[in-house]
Formats: sequence, C-alpha cells, structure tokens
Amino acid sequence: MPHLASPTEENTKLTEQVAEKTGRSSRLETCIQCGTCGGSCPSAMDMEYTPRKIFALLRAGEREKVLSSNTPWICVSCYFCAVRCPQEVKIPDVMYTLKGMAIKEGLYQDSTASDFSQTFVDMVENYGRSYELGLATRHYLKHFPLRLPSMAPMGVGLLSKKRLHMKPNRIKGIKQLSNILKRAKELEAKA
Repeated sequence: MPHLASPTEENTKLTEQVAEKTGRSSRLETCIQCGTCGGSCPSAMDMEYTPRKIFALLRAGEREKVLSSNTPWICVSCYFCAVRCPQEVKIPDVMYTLKGMAIKEGLYQDSTASDFSQTFVDMVENYGRSYELGLATRHYLKHFPLRLPSMAPMGVGLLSKKRLHMKPNRIKGIKQLSNILKRAKELEAKA
C-alpha cells in the first residue's frame, strides 16, 4: 500500500518549498505568528490577507488561496515588516517568491500587477534599468487606456523638470548584465 502523506506533511512541504525557492536565509519557517508584519505594513489594509495570515495559510497547505491572493502584489517591498520582525523573516523576499509561483502556476486574479512586473523586467533586461516613461505608457495603454490622457500633464511636468526622459538610457555594462541574467535563468530552470 503506498504511503499517503498526512495533511501535516503536505502543509510542511508547501512551507519548505516556498522557503527553498526564496532561499533558506528567508527564515520563513521561524515565523511565530506575532502579527508585527501586518501591523507594520503600510499596505496591509489593501491586502486580502496580511503576511502573517499568508504564512499561516502556507503552513495549512492552502496553495491556491495563497497564490491567488492579492497580498504579494500589494506588497511595496518597503521592508518595514522585515525590519520589525522579531524572527528576522525576510517577508518581502517571500512575497517575491509567491509572485513568481503565482505567475508560473497561473493563479493570480488580475493580470495588471504581473503585466507591470513583466514590463519592468523587460525594461531592465533591454536597458539595464527602468525606463519610466516607457513603463508607464505601456502599462496604461494596456490596462487603463482611458486614464492616459489625464496623466499627460504630470508627464509633461516631469519631462520639463528632467525627471523623465523621452528615450531610454542603456547602461554601459549591458552585455555583462545580460550574461548575469542568462545565468540566473539557467540556475532557476534547474531548481
């Protein structure tokens, strides 16, 4: 008779999987459910679940609930939660992992955030840095085309103050960056 994993084993496996994908230095498994992260988070009121609740759901093996929640996408990576965490859990790093898993498994609810993330990555891969005008324009054209005209005055103001540039600036070491990113993708594919 085959060994059936107990619910506890399955739950542990999900937490371990996320910790492994994040890197063992994430300290995810040390979370004591104190709630400091949610109490510290400037975006918590917009999250479906606080980080504490996400970690509890991970421990409960609730893969679909975790990956389809808006929590990782609402995280602004300010690291305030991580700074205040008594267990030094790298909460924003875990949120990045959850975003990647949600994209890979197609479990996110709304493509707006994942599309924005992919556009940002494309900009970094092509130019070595973010190209804000292109990023905002592409994002608004795809998801909020009717809002774009109302953004024009702000865009003109930023251009006139040289806070935005009409053309992207490519970094000098783009070839080296491309090699680093290529190698990172190879390592990720092996994992």
